[in-house]
Amino acid sequence: MEIKQFILDFIDNHRSDYILMSHRIHQRPELGNEEIFASRTLSEQLSNHGFEVETDIASHGTGFIARYDSGKEGPNIGFLAEYDALPGLGHACGHNIIGTTSILAGIALSKVIDDLGGQVIVYGCPAEEGGENGSAKASYVKADIFDDVDVALMVHPGNETYVTGPTLAVDVLDIKFYGKSAHASENAPEARNALDAMISYFNGVAQLRQHIKENQRVHGIIINGGSAANIIPDFTHARFYTRATSREELDILTDRVRQIAKGAALQTGCDFEFAPIQNGVNEFIITPKLDDLFRKYAIEMGERVVDEDFGYGSTDTGNVSHVVPTIHPHIKIGSRNLVGHTHRFREAAASVQGDEALINGAKILALMGLELISNPALLAEIQAEHQQIKGN
Repeated sequence: MEIKQFILDFIDNHRSDYILMSHRIHQRPELGNEEIFASRTLSEQLSNHGFEVETDIASHGTGFIARYDSGKEGPNIGFLAEYDALPGLGHACGHNIIGTTSILAGIALSKVIDDLGGQVIVYGCPAEEGGENGSAKASYVKADIFDDVDVALMVHPGNETYVTGPTLAVDVLDIKFYGKSAHASENAPEARNALDAMISYFNGVAQLRQHIKENQRVHGIIINGGSAANIIPDFTHARFYTRATSREELDILTDRVRQIAKGAALQTGCDFEFAPIQNGVNEFIITPKLDDLFRKYAIEMGERVVDEDFGYGSTDTGNVSHVVPTIHPHIKIGSRNLVGHTHRFREAAASVQGDEALINGAKILALMGLELISNPALLAEIQAEHQQIKGN
């Protein structure tokens, strides 16, 4: 039997098992770095198919790396599996689909590489949505974990099928002010008002916004603004995101925001803390030739690939793209007006169309891997293009 057809038949013959796996993960949503069930479910399936699995990766207890080595020379094809959920919304970004799609693609490809050569490596990546010690892929990059892979592949559910688009670098920051509490009427002169500091900080950020670039963003909320109206707060806490089109620009923007916090503390006589709560996320380095390969197989699998501007988001997959040619395309799971991080998207992630996207996505990724192993010249072109773009 032709190798390509063998991969497609394997995925079709096992589709019900992986759809059930996706639904089980969907039914048990777990926040970033708490994905015990999802991580175990995915990694055990890989182990059952002959992958050597390592867990607890780069201080992420729910991370894993699964390797299938043919024992012959050849490319190392990486698949990125995400499986964390959103607070209060469950799998409203469809990571149950992403994780299951990636392991199915990796397992299907592993069934044919003993004759072809190379390795299949599946990276279990916690906390893509961020949070405390979030964005595990950035931790993996810092630990040089992607240095032995030739490409990194994944596909994200969405409202249309389209290739990788630009993303913004992002920092997630905690801003805390420490003052001195007092009764708001009896001994107010003795106080140092941490809420005044926070309001001054918010006003400073508002004034900054008119002087930043079009694709830069600064946005946040007050988590703790005090406990009673007649008590001057001695502590306030906010969480902010800064975003920019490159890490270089973002570092400058984040420092400007830090200076505003410092100024607010000086104005009010308070102390302050300004620190990231998670790994910094970098912008995406797009490798067009690799996305062209996704487009080829997406169309072959019956997907309608659209070319439109879908705006700017952020993902720690961008950090991986700074190391190795990487894709982060989307595959359609619902109507055109479907929006991520909503209840409707959560429902779509376990719908019939979502299930079909899982299976189609696995076929696309596995066939991409097969061509990259079988066509060394194309892989070399993709790697050269990535290096050229990265160097610009």
